[in-house]
Amino acid sequence: MSGFHEVRFPPDISYGASGGPGYSTTVVTTVSGHERRNANWAQARGRWNVAHGLKKREQVAALIAFFRARKGRAYGFRFKDWTDFQAFAQVVGVGDGTTKTFQLVKHYPSGGEIETRVITKPVAGTVKVYRDGVEATSGWTVNTATGLVTFTVAPAAGVQVTADFEFDVPARFDSDQMDITIETYQLGSWGQIIILEIRP
Repeated sequence: MSGFHEVRFPPDISYGASGGPGYSTTVVTTVSGHERRNANWAQARGRWNVAHGLKKREQVAALIAFFRARKGRAYGFRFKDWTDFQAFAQVVGVGDGTTKTFQLVKHYPSGGEIETRVITKPVAGTVKVYRDGVEATSGWTVNTATGLVTFTVAPAAGVQVTADFEFDVPARFDSDQMDITIETYQLGSWGQIIILEIRP
């Protein structure tokens, strides 16, 4: 991913953010009052406002430094979505005796439908990999910048590969301009601090 810094947005500021996954849907209402809906996006894209996370002057200073280092919208970063940052027993593939590399994913099942989300930013030290439900404590590595799990020896044919992990979201600022107001000596505010997910 070009223009990306493998650094996490301050989690004490992202805590309490408002927002979440969103879609783009075109809705056309006919003269008879019926609707036709077209889903423009196959996958959700996250959007958050983290302005409410600013509670201390030190956090404002940290945000200014982080914003300058990312040069506004120019560079992406890791973002912890506190409402959705863990995954357990996620099926990432089935062995065929040849394939050694598997992409981490998270599945969202509901009412017979499943949306599968590609996870590219797992958190270091949180990934556990299993073969047919038995944890593989060695014989594999994970790339925390891509979410690819690579085995030393390919899992045998029919072996189900699952994983537990925590993850960040690749994201960026939605503005090149800061708009901070110093309300008191100890506190500053920025009305809208919009963070947008970057799709892999």
